[in-house]
Amino acid sequence: MTTASWEALWSNLAASAATAVTVLLVAFAVGTARRLHRIVDIAWGLAFAAVAAVSYALSSGYGDDGRRLLVAAATVLWGVRLAVHIAWRGRGHGEDPRYAKLLARGRGNPRLRALFKVYLLQAGLVWLVSLPVQTASYIDSPVGVLAVLGTTLWAVGLAFEAVGDFQLARFKADPAHRGAVMDRGLWAWTRHPNYFGDFLVWWGLYLMACGSWRIALLCLVSPVFMTLLLTKGSGKRLLEAHMADRPGYAAYIARTSGFFPLPPRRGGA
Repeated sequence: MTTASWEALWSNLAASAATAVTVLLVAFAVGTARRLHRIVDIAWGLAFAAVAAVSYALSSGYGDDGRRLLVAAATVLWGVRLAVHIAWRGRGHGEDPRYAKLLARGRGNPRLRALFKVYLLQAGLVWLVSLPVQTASYIDSPVGVLAVLGTTLWAVGLAFEAVGDFQLARFKADPAHRGAVMDRGLWAWTRHPNYFGDFLVWWGLYLMACGSWRIALLCLVSPVFMTLLLTKGSGKRLLEAHMADRPGYAAYIARTSGFFPLPPRRGGA
């Protein structure tokens, strides 16, 4: 990267932060008006797509056009698919228990707690996690082996996530499965195929951005943080705590891998 590219990248980082905050503030306004803060989950994917679009537009004339288009398209496709799926899944439902519990704690104005603890916090996470998307747009070297490998990981992750979401939605649509634990298809191999898919997507996007050792070091925080978020933070940990009392879930845990897909263990029940 040239000196001019680095200078343009710093401007892009600021513009991306403003973009993420704007998307989440709009979501805050909608969520407050509807008294439904689960709207933020829809905005999560849309914020990544918006950051990718802004980075693609601002990097014109700096980075390799093939890499710019590849990373932007991959991020927009992932973000929009996730947003559409969450919007469709949540139709007709009330508040997410996670947000209801979070906002019920503490003192002061609950709207301000929602703004800072939910919306602006997620805006900061979007900016941090999307570092590979922002920086890849300014790499002037053409797509190489690492980018091809990253694209492969991204594609497998997106497919894994989408198929897992489809299988779960079809399972829940059957009234006979009300209250039952989904343990079929990809869900028989991992308790969180959607989170594992996200894991692959973001490591793939990171590899797409590894056009130099400086960029590789700068962006490494993104997939590492996303991995921790999915496995130790608001992903796997909170969902399993919510599901812990459901009949059959303890047996499901005993026979099914917690994250990485593995053949079901025999005798787990």
